[in-house]
Amino acid sequence: MNVFESTIMNRIPFNTGWTCRPAASEAEEVPVTIPHDAMQWDPKSADSPSGVNSGWYSARDYLYTKHFSSADIRRSSGDLTLLEFEGVYRNARIRLNGRLIASHDYGYSGFYADLSEYIAEGDNVLTVEAHNSDQPNCRWYSGTGIYRPVWLCVMPERHIMPDGVRITTVDYRTGRIAVDVRTSHPGVVYVSVLDVDGRSMAQFKALSDRLDGQGNLMHEECVIPDVRLWNTDEPNLYTCVVRFGDDEQREVFGVRTVECDARRGFRINGERVILRGCCIHHDNGLLGACAYPAAEERKVALLKGGGYNAIRSAHNPCSKALLDACDRLGMLMLDEYVDGWYIHKTRYDYGTEVEANYRDDLADLVAKDYNHPSVIMYSIGNEVSETAQPRGIALTDAMTQYLHGLDATRPVTCGVNIFFNFLSSMGLGVYTDEKAMKEIEHSGKKKAVGSEFFNRLAGIMGADFMKFGATLPPCDWKTRGAFAVMDVAGYNYGIRRYRHDLNRYPDRVIVGSETFCSDAARFWDLAQSNPRLIGDFVWSGMDYLGEVGIGSQEYAEYAKNFDGSLGWVSAGAGRFDLTGKPLAEASYTQVAFGLKPIAIGVVPVGLGREHSPSAWKMTNAVESWSWDGQEGEHTQVEVYARAARVKLLLNGREIGSARVGRDARVTFTAVYRPGSLTAVAYDADGVEIARTSLATAGKETRLHAVPEAERIALGDGLAYVRFMYADAAGTVKPLLRGDVHIEVENGEILGFGSACPYYERSYRSDTADTYYGEAMAIIRPCETGILSVKASSPYGEATARIEVR
Repeated sequence: MNVFESTIMNRIPFNTGWTCRPAASEAEEVPVTIPHDAMQWDPKSADSPSGVNSGWYSARDYLYTKHFSSADIRRSSGDLTLLEFEGVYRNARIRLNGRLIASHDYGYSGFYADLSEYIAEGDNVLTVEAHNSDQPNCRWYSGTGIYRPVWLCVMPERHIMPDGVRITTVDYRTGRIAVDVRTSHPGVVYVSVLDVDGRSMAQFKALSDRLDGQGNLMHEECVIPDVRLWNTDEPNLYTCVVRFGDDEQREVFGVRTVECDARRGFRINGERVILRGCCIHHDNGLLGACAYPAAEERKVALLKGGGYNAIRSAHNPCSKALLDACDRLGMLMLDEYVDGWYIHKTRYDYGTEVEANYRDDLADLVAKDYNHPSVIMYSIGNEVSETAQPRGIALTDAMTQYLHGLDATRPVTCGVNIFFNFLSSMGLGVYTDEKAMKEIEHSGKKKAVGSEFFNRLAGIMGADFMKFGATLPPCDWKTRGAFAVMDVAGYNYGIRRYRHDLNRYPDRVIVGSETFCSDAARFWDLAQSNPRLIGDFVWSGMDYLGEVGIGSQEYAEYAKNFDGSLGWVSAGAGRFDLTGKPLAEASYTQVAFGLKPIAIGVVPVGLGREHSPSAWKMTNAVESWSWDGQEGEHTQVEVYARAARVKLLLNGREIGSARVGRDARVTFTAVYRPGSLTAVAYDADGVEIARTSLATAGKETRLHAVPEAERIALGDGLAYVRFMYADAAGTVKPLLRGDVHIEVENGEILGFGSACPYYERSYRSDTADTYYGEAMAIIRPCETGILSVKASSPYGEATARIEVR
């Protein structure tokens, strides 16, 4: 067993042997493996009620079935037998042998189903209904079905309660921790703390005998000698092994404290940390909503490599696999509860249930997050205009205080769109059932409400419209009540209020809970001098499915229409594209945060009519100087640098020089000629401090098949293979296009496509078009040995071979 694996002693994966079919038909049951996103089976349609929200995917109800034998489950009389579902979208109904044993409405949180009294001797039939036909119910691509893992947990009659072990850092300086254990019965609990090498660093035994309404409780403290702390640079982890009778649980944790106040800002282990954050949705691009552990870890690794140290799980609780990856890689997490409260944003969203369910939902959130050192803050909502109303302010206070009661170690925030609060108070963009019915009847011409209304305004008027609007005095009036009852004021697109509000409200701590990429340098400069400005979460870190086109600047060569209608599938709003490739905006962000000295982006040369600019797309520049056939054509070259001045050289000859402003970004006009494009940065004394270059690709063109890893593990491992039209050295030629067809041995295609926000094909095909010369395949291995991917294209063939262990 991996020493860094949180587990119940008899907790086994329950992800194979399932079948799936649409619930409303007698269609043949198709074998599937969990995680599974049935929405990827659904056709895209101009009649989709969720339209732009889902990327034009239709949505249906699905029935999952699994047969198992009681003989396959090692259990004794009196044992507690649970199924843990990490996520079912949505309105899940769990039946065993036809009997309803569990229901769970929220599609983004996990839950348990108790099988103990209902398992029959011999064969058993387990069914899971996922009800997603009531559309629209989400503002982005949700997926459908059992999209996160399922576990079978068998515990003895005298057992440690599920999620019953909590570890709290008492004093990071001395390594003192507190261990709380809840048990089903009174008795002696044995605790051992293991280091990375599995050595016992501390151990004790104590009595669990204090009843508190949730079982018997043991509370004890111990000291880890020569403790190695957890932080973003050194994410040291320990494992707490808890034994109670015949039961055992292991919990991975890190020794660290979180503090946040108006005097010293946000701190981990006493040291100030500025949150360089990004927002992400829950999907995994070409994989749909499936939360494969390898995909979640890759996402975190990409973002960490791109200079981010924090993630906001917009706008729902993230997966356990994502948290595990954040723990291992040193990424901070702002885990968010929900997108809306009692005012709907779509007709069938979760708004009707929030006030009745939030206590249970927040308890589930804390149970999932508590032992993860990566989780540093909770968010109770996103762009909830209710915060402008007395009822909403009271709910803000109630949720915040309830979370404090569940977890006193982490602050609470809420993402408030400051301008939206003002507009909604005047009745603009507010949901009504009448608007919702028109939305359903005319999916292609629906009237936007809530966050979508505001997003459309920003798309038309630009980012400055949003930022200027937030400075109006009524925006303060409509937000100060809610900000006063949360620990950290979450500002969505409110950067122009930072200075004013920090001066006016000396006890207020601010986080940019949602921001524009173009404001990264300005934020960073403000945060350096004011500890009460604790972080920035750009929209967005990774591109995502749904909310189509809001962050896209596309060309007619790639998109048949520019109105977001059928064919558009993703937002185009990521600093990393849908395949995980970092864009020029990612380099700009690193420069703005002082993590990279200089970078170059080039606006594509030789493409036709352009899509309207988006507030969420700072630039469509790419890091390439390979534009075959466009010699003599003009283009824009962007240089990003923290410097006093930059010069641009083409083939050694200076073609421009400019002073760098506070946004760390300079634009030049250049004529394309093959060769080397170089940017040089200088300080105020004229001394060169950095330079970088882009080189033109060679004349030869071939197809490359490049796996991200040469070896992967059977089980959770996934093979990511990037296909590129490039020269012999691998320099991509972004203007080349052409279908890539693949044949796979010892593997199953889970996703294959390009990063283009306009993509008519299915991601489940064996053929994909390229986007700026590239495509990506994601493949699950079948068995150990060699996984082979053979690709053919107009520019030749290529083969990738990956070892499966």
